[in-house]
Amino acid sequence: MGGAIARGLSKGSFFAANEIFVSDINEDNLQTIKGFNPDIQCNTSNRESIQGADIIVLAVKPWLVETIAGEIQDKLDYNNQIILSIAAGVPIEKLKTLFPAKDGDVATLFRMIPNTAIDVLESFSCISAYNASSDQEDLIVKIFDEMGRAMLVPESQLNAYMSLSSCGIAYAFRYIRAAMEGGVEMGIYPNVAKEVVLQTLKGAVALLEANGTHPEVEVDKVTTPGGITIKGLNEMENAGFSSAVIRGLRASHIK
Repeated sequence: MGGAIARGLSKGSFFAANEIFVSDINEDNLQTIKGFNPDIQCNTSNRESIQGADIIVLAVKPWLVETIAGEIQDKLDYNNQIILSIAAGVPIEKLKTLFPAKDGDVATLFRMIPNTAIDVLESFSCISAYNASSDQEDLIVKIFDEMGRAMLVPESQLNAYMSLSSCGIAYAFRYIRAAMEGGVEMGIYPNVAKEVVLQTLKGAVALLEANGTHPEVEVDKVTTPGGITIKGLNEMENAGFSSAVIRGLRASHIK
C-alpha cells in the first residue's frame, strides 16, 4: 500500500516525483518503486527520509507503528510536519501516546484508510484528523482526492468505511470472478467475459453517478415482469446474495 501511495502521489499535481521520499528495509521493494519512476527518492533510513518532509506517511503494518514511532520521534518537528498513518486498527488515541507533546507542541495526526486502487488514482480514502486546522484537513483531502475520492469522517466510523472500501474492493473482485466463471459456463471465453463484466460495472456506476438514483431504481428499469432479469435476481437472492454481502461486510468490521 505504501508503494501504491507513492506511485499515486507521483501522478498527482501536488508533488513532483523527486519530492517523494520512500524508505523501506527491503531493497527489492525500493527497486520496484525506482523502476516505476526513478525520480522518487528511495533509501533504507526512516530518519533520513523524514528530514524536511511536510507530510510523513506511516505505511506499515499495525504492529510496526510503535517501532517506527520510537525510531523517528526525536527527529519530528510538530510545528511543520503532519503525521498520517494508514495502519488499520491503530486509533488516534494510540498515536497520541506514540507521538506525545514536545515542549508544549502537540502533533497533528491523521488516520487514513485507502484501498489498492490508489495506484491507478481510483481509491476511496476515508480520513480522520486530530489537532489539525481546517486548512490542514482541506490539504490532506485535496491531495488524496486526486487519487480517486477522499472524505473526512469521524474516527468512530472509520472501521465501517474500511469494510466498505478497503475490504470492499476485494469483494468487488470476487463478484467479477464469479461473473466471469458464469460467462465461461455459458460458452464465453474468460478474457472476453472479463471485458463484458468490467464494462457492465462501469456502466452501472456511471448511471448511478449521472442520475443520482438509488440502485433499486435502476434495477426496476431492467426488470420486465416475467422477464429473465427478475428470474436471475430472484435466484441470486434465494442463494443469499444480499445477505452474504451484508454478512461479509459485518464480519470485516473491526469494533
